[in-house]
Amino acid sequence: MIKVLDGVRVLEHGTFITGPAASMLLADLGADVVKVELPGTGDPFRAFKGGLYSPHYQTVNRNKRSVALNTKQPADLEKFDALVKEADVYIQNFRPGFAEQIGAGFERLRALNPRLIYCAISGFGESGPYAHRPTYDSVAQAASGYLRLLVNPANPRVVGPAIADLVTGFYAAYGILGALHEREKTGTARRVELSMFEAMAHFNLDAFTHLFSVGEVMGPYSRPSVSQSYVLECSDGKWVALHMSSPEKFWQGLATAMERPDIFQDERFASRQGRIEHQEELIQVLRPIFLRHDRPEWCRRLEANDVPHSPMYTTAEVPDDPQARHLQLFVETEHPVVGTFRTVRSPVSFDGQRPLEVTAPPLLGEHNEELDQGWTPPRRQA
Repeated sequence: MIKVLDGVRVLEHGTFITGPAASMLLADLGADVVKVELPGTGDPFRAFKGGLYSPHYQTVNRNKRSVALNTKQPADLEKFDALVKEADVYIQNFRPGFAEQIGAGFERLRALNPRLIYCAISGFGESGPYAHRPTYDSVAQAASGYLRLLVNPANPRVVGPAIADLVTGFYAAYGILGALHEREKTGTARRVELSMFEAMAHFNLDAFTHLFSVGEVMGPYSRPSVSQSYVLECSDGKWVALHMSSPEKFWQGLATAMERPDIFQDERFASRQGRIEHQEELIQVLRPIFLRHDRPEWCRRLEANDVPHSPMYTTAEVPDDPQARHLQLFVETEHPVVGTFRTVRSPVSFDGQRPLEVTAPPLLGEHNEELDQGWTPPRRQA
């Protein structure tokens, strides 16, 4: 495993997803990440399914060390300060103003360490009419216009994973990497600021570009109709996904796979524009055809005719996929207390070396003793 951030020290004061996700991405690249948590309870995500090691917490906290410190207590603040003085990056995702209350505000930490890159993640920004609003994933999705593109008008309810939380974590890591690069070139240490609202608005860039360019307000079916994307049930109750895009050869391949060369004789489906305008009618044509065979047979036919497709897997099916096995996409390690930890490795390889090493998310305060005297090299788990 090539650790491109080896030697970079990151102090994370994060809770739930955005801050922890940002530091985990840096840890996946080899940074030494120390997570600061409250004694007794730790990151609130720890207890989402009882105990202090929920799958929610595990998701964004691998490859880190944990220290339990209450920075409102003088002795713990002194230990925290010792870590700050040796850190390259500090990450927090508190509401504006809270970091100052616990001795972790920008001015104080920068005075302790002038080379510290300070990353502050908020819901709606450090200032403005919404700055002090409580913000979670669905709030940021809704405010940015993105949630409107996911909700089915026929059955309006929030769907899918915590996109805004994770996307914001990615943008934070992106900003931190840029700041690290500049600091190495010029010595300047930046304050990195972003909000979930800003991150999701940028992630929703395609919808805003259509609005500003041609006045189009996109809806949940806008992109699928233009990209000609479909999900279709097979005779065994399993599903397959198609993304036909624009090349005509893919539609010719699909027609052959379906044994329906006549499909293009229908004027509604004879051109790309026609298929976009009449996608709902085309779905009604495709559905009974796909119910004639099981998913393995459809995958065989579609692959033989070079049609862009995939089984629409459940999460439980992905680890057994031949390509996932070939790529060694899922890795595991042993933690001396919690046992086997299995996860999805980082997707980024360097010079052909896959990042197959991982350490399990730490127990609360697991590394207090080794960090009592300041920053020490991490001890690798077996």
